Amino acid sequence: MNSEAPEPFAKDAAPAVGVTPIAKLAEPHRWLGVVALVAAAGAIGSGMLWQKLGHVQEQLARQTADSGAQAGEARSTAKQAQELAIETAAKIAVLDARLSEVTLQRTQLEELIQSLSRSRDENLVVDMESGLRLAQQQAQLTGSVEPLLTALKSAEQRVNRAAQPRLAPIQRAIAKDIARIKNTALSDTPAMLLKLDELVSLADEIPVSNALPSTKTPPVLERQAQESLPGWWGRVGVVIRDEVRGLVRVSKIDSPDAALLSPEQAFFVRENFKLKVLNARLGLLARQTEAARADLSAASGSLTRFFDGSSRKTQAAQAALQVLQSQMRTLEVPRVDDTLAALATAAAGR
Repeated sequence: MNSEAPEPFAKDAAPAVGVTPIAKLAEPHRWLGVVALVAAAGAIGSGMLWQKLGHVQEQLARQTADSGAQAGEARSTAKQAQELAIETAAKIAVLDARLSEVTLQRTQLEELIQSLSRSRDENLVVDMESGLRLAQQQAQLTGSVEPLLTALKSAEQRVNRAAQPRLAPIQRAIAKDIARIKNTALSDTPAMLLKLDELVSLADEIPVSNALPSTKTPPVLERQAQESLPGWWGRVGVVIRDEVRGLVRVSKIDSPDAALLSPEQAFFVRENFKLKVLNARLGLLARQTEAARADLSAASGSLTRFFDGSSRKTQAAQAALQVLQSQMRTLEVPRVDDTLAALATAAAGR
């Protein structure tokens, strides 16, 4: 045990062979300097790092303040933008309303300018159309085609004076309508009305079948100064013979109803005949052709049944009734649709 104890001392003492005491004292100081340098370097680094961290904190604080200011400005800007948007929307609504008013006024102004600036041909077309429509109404009221023919001929003359190629279809349509109206068989209503008036006037003079002959003025039976007695007696005998013959009248009456008519009944028969003729006249004016024909047929039957057929006035009335019945054709006045269609096409500018 004593031999193994001093070995550590021997190992520690072996390196110290040849080292001076100054070297042994300088080695701890060197390590302290190194440690001091490292500590100084760490302190310097820590200071620099702390300084840098302070700069970063200041920069972050400035950025945070700037961000807050920018956010406030953004909110203020957004509020202003919202108010501006509301104001702009109101202004746009007002502008839309004014634009609608301006558009309407512009449309009305364009129509007014167009109506005021119509050319001579358009005015001619409008005048001819209005004239033809008026003539059509007059023709329907009077039952005569003369107003239509007059208006068509006047329109044809105006088109010829204008000498415009675009009015050539109107000229052809007018010529076609004139030819069609001239070829249309139409009753002359004014002439028929005149005949009916004459027939009403003649009704008072038509004798009934059992009417008494007209009484003659009896001759004077006084004897004249230079007349002989036999001559006077002969004249008296002739008068007496005529009077005796007048006591009995023999006539042929085909209708028993006419033979039984009293003078009062004859008056009403005559008035009834005139009423039938007047009803036919009213039917003709009202364009009721069938009713007018029926009244004329009834008047003709009454004339044949109750009035004297051998009388010239009765024969004249019967002939007038037959003529009126034959002339009582269609009273529909022809229309000028072709000309009106051509005028409408020209007015539309096609």
